[in-house]
Amino acid sequence: MNYGTDLFSPVRLGPYELRNRIVMAPLTRSRAGQGQVPQSLNVTYYQQRASAGLIISEATQVCPEGVGYPNTPGIHSAEQVQGWRAITDAVHQRGGRMFLQLWHVGRISHPSLQPGGVLPVAPSAIRPEGDAFTYEGLKPFVTPRALETTELQGIVDQYRRGAQHALDAGFDGVEIHSANGYLLDQFLRDGSNRRTDAYGGSIEHRARLLLEVVEAVTQVWDVQRVGVRLSPINPFNSMYDSDPDQTFGYVAERLGTLKLAYLHVLEVDQSGVTTGQAVNFRRLRDLFGGTYIANGGFTYERATAYLARGDADLVAFGQLFLANPDLPERFAKRAPLNQPQPETFYGGDEKGYTDYPYLVS
Repeated sequence: MNYGTDLFSPVRLGPYELRNRIVMAPLTRSRAGQGQVPQSLNVTYYQQRASAGLIISEATQVCPEGVGYPNTPGIHSAEQVQGWRAITDAVHQRGGRMFLQLWHVGRISHPSLQPGGVLPVAPSAIRPEGDAFTYEGLKPFVTPRALETTELQGIVDQYRRGAQHALDAGFDGVEIHSANGYLLDQFLRDGSNRRTDAYGGSIEHRARLLLEVVEAVTQVWDVQRVGVRLSPINPFNSMYDSDPDQTFGYVAERLGTLKLAYLHVLEVDQSGVTTGQAVNFRRLRDLFGGTYIANGGFTYERATAYLARGDADLVAFGQLFLANPDLPERFAKRAPLNQPQPETFYGGDEKGYTDYPYLVS
C-alpha cells in the first residue's frame, strides 16, 4: 500500500509514478461533438487539468446502446478514438496521466437515445424512478428489457472492444464504471437485480458480470493499468442493496485477488434521499488490499487527514477540479478556490468549462 502524509507526495500506481495523490474524478460534462466524438474544446479542458496526479475521464460509453445522456463521448468508433487521441496527447504533453472510464448506462437511458428506438437493457425489467435526459428534454424513464443470459457475453465483448479502443487512443489505463446505478452496478445490487439465472440471486452470481468484464478488459490491458469504481451506498438512479456491507465487501475482496491498479470508491450518498445505510469503507480498503482512491465531497483538510490515517492512497476531487483547472497548485499554496457554477455543469460551450480562471501568481 502507498501510505502518504499529504496530497503532494508521489505515489506508485501500477507502472506509473504519479507526481501527486490528487485525482481528477470522472465528470460527465455533455460536451462531445457530433457522433459523440471528443472535440477541440474537450482537448483544452483536459489539458488545463493535466497537473492532477491522475485524470479519470468522464464516463464514456462502450457501445451505442450504452448511451444515457445527450452529447456524452463514446469509445466505439474510429472517429471517437481519434478524438480521444488528441486529448491524451495533450495531457501527456503536460506530463499528465489519464485513464478512460468505460461505461454502459443500462436502464438509465430512453428509447429516443437507443439505436432503432428500442428499450434500454437491464438485469431485470424494473423501471427506475425519475426522468431521463434526452435531446427533447426530460422524459420519464421506461421499463427496461431484461437481458437474456445468452446476451451477456456480448456485453462483455463490448467492454473488451472499448478497452482495446482506449489502448489505441493512447490512454494510460482504464477504469471500469460499476457505480452510480449504471449497468454493472445494476447487476451488483439486489434492488435492481431480480434474476434467477447464474447472474442473479447470490452475491457471487450478481458479481459475475463485473468479474467477467474485468477479466475481458485485463486481457487487453495489463492488470496494473485497470481500476474499478464502486458506490456502495449511493441510491442515485433508484439504487438499493439489502446488505451493502456484505455485497461490496465480497466484491472488494474478489477484486483484490486480481491485483488491479486500484479500487475507486464513492463513499457518499449523492442523492437528496438517503438510504440511511452505512458501509465500513476502511474495511473495504483492507479487503481490497491494494491502492485505494477515496471520492466524495473531499476538502483539502479532509483529504489530508484521510491520507495521514491511511484511509486512502489517493483522493479524487470532482466539482473542485471542474472549477479549478490548477487545483494542485491552489492546494499547495492554500490559495482561494473558484466556486463551481452548477448551471453550466452539463452541455453548453466554454462557459463554465474552459473559462474558469487560473491562480494569478
